[in-house]
Amino acid sequence: MEILQLIFSGLSSGCIYGLIALGFVLIYKATEAVNFAQGDMMMIGSLSIISLTSSTALGLSFIVAIPLMLILMALIGFLIEKIFITHITGESQIAIAILTIAIGFGLRFIAGVIWGYDPQTLESALIGTYYNFGELVISISEVLVIVTTIALTLLLYYFFAKTKIGVAMVAVSQNQLAAYYMGIPVKKMQSLTWIIAGLLAGVAGFLYSAKSSVDPITGLLGIKAFAAAVIGGFGSLPGALVGGLVVGLVEPFAVRFLPVGYSHLMPYIILVMVLIFRPHGIFSQTYSKKV
Repeated sequence: MEILQLIFSGLSSGCIYGLIALGFVLIYKATEAVNFAQGDMMMIGSLSIISLTSSTALGLSFIVAIPLMLILMALIGFLIEKIFITHITGESQIAIAILTIAIGFGLRFIAGVIWGYDPQTLESALIGTYYNFGELVISISEVLVIVTTIALTLLLYYFFAKTKIGVAMVAVSQNQLAAYYMGIPVKKMQSLTWIIAGLLAGVAGFLYSAKSSVDPITGLLGIKAFAAAVIGGFGSLPGALVGGLVVGLVEPFAVRFLPVGYSHLMPYIILVMVLIFRPHGIFSQTYSKKV
């Protein structure tokens, strides 16, 4: 029963890592850039939904607060792309990576100024609600995380496989020049990708706030999500989710069975092992470009 408890806890954490990792992969596939601020965007989403629903702040219902938070996160993604990324298009990936790291620092600073550095918690009936099935204790917030991630995964699959805009985004991710010659507005598709990445960060932020306290340092979870994206295969959307689940499942078992401190190292140990034995990740997607 203890094993089931650890698995359930790991799945909920892994779903959040996977959603953040999806943002990494989407942006990389569309622009060949790595957005190291994705975790910090998730943190902004978490703190925003807490403020919007807090009885000491705006006190809005979740029906109103969640759409407002998602609009904010979509706007943040759009503005990052328009204000910063567009102006260094064509520069090296290292330059873009450094820029997004700096943006992440900026978002953490802004969050500290607005919300302070004390942990914030979401006011919800979900927090602290548990059901016992024998020795197995299930948190409603963790169930919400898993169910929402499954539903969002199915929605993303339908969007990219069945809609014209989704298919166009996939085409841009595979070959920007060919997509441009086929009449696809590449720049608009790239902007839309950043908007979707912002929405994913918002969803991940809401789910994280439903199960854990949040402060500006929470944005550093993006590092684990980046490791998850690499483990799953940096060009693969299913790989991002699988990589997130791998990292999420490893952590509680490491906490339970390994000496103190090793749980934080395990995701990166797995990352190193994957890079050694399967450099392109679990769901490797490699493409050769003709020049």
